[in-house]
Amino acid sequence: MNAPHAILFDKDGTLVDFDRTWGPAAGAVMRHFAGDDDAVLERLHLVSHYLPDQGRFLQTSPLIAGSSRQYGPLWAEVLARPADAAFFEEMDELFREEGTRCLTPIGRPAETLGRLHAQGLLLGIATNDAEPSARLQAARLGLDPYLSAIYGHDSGYGSKPAPGMIQAFSLLTGLPMQAIALVGDTRHDLDTARAAGAMAILVRCGPTPVDPFAHEADLVVDSVEDLADLFAGARAPVAGELA
Repeated sequence: MNAPHAILFDKDGTLVDFDRTWGPAAGAVMRHFAGDDDAVLERLHLVSHYLPDQGRFLQTSPLIAGSSRQYGPLWAEVLARPADAAFFEEMDELFREEGTRCLTPIGRPAETLGRLHAQGLLLGIATNDAEPSARLQAARLGLDPYLSAIYGHDSGYGSKPAPGMIQAFSLLTGLPMQAIALVGDTRHDLDTARAAGAMAILVRCGPTPVDPFAHEADLVVDSVEDLADLFAGARAPVAGELA
């Protein structure tokens, strides 16, 4: 593949350790919603495909790649609450608090993004997390100086696997979508890239294996740390791109 001129990174499972961050965070959020009702808590665990004794999710969990708008209705049904904007916003706020408390990076993302940024690549985040949560975590990880944009499921461009976040980044940077790579760890990320006509790069550091669909990607690496070496000096300038 040709080297991209811009990269959008998925966050969870790509830059952030999914199990070590969202395993305990989700457990705390489910306990908050269930209160003292252990039966309700057990049902939340069940619909979330969550293993409370291990503090992690099964690979089939809808929380691994989905947004609160996608799995939230399952929780609302268990809690006998309306699956409305107020409920989703409450979920997002609680996840933001607990996710920040438990935040665990994969490797040294600030160092890696710094190297890519120094090579002239334009960088951003495209996540199915809420944008305020993504911005807070990016700041805590020291990624802000290297990012041109951060998109979440609530940023107005839709959730992955819809292509809206990549389309927005293309408009922002002035780059054609085929010059942008989406780096992620799930089928959602691959499908998002393909829907936008962007490059698809998979990483193996997420909570689920990418082997069943790895052959459909343009590139597969163990982690984002591999990319700085692979792309060093490999890109040519594109007229009109954002400085």
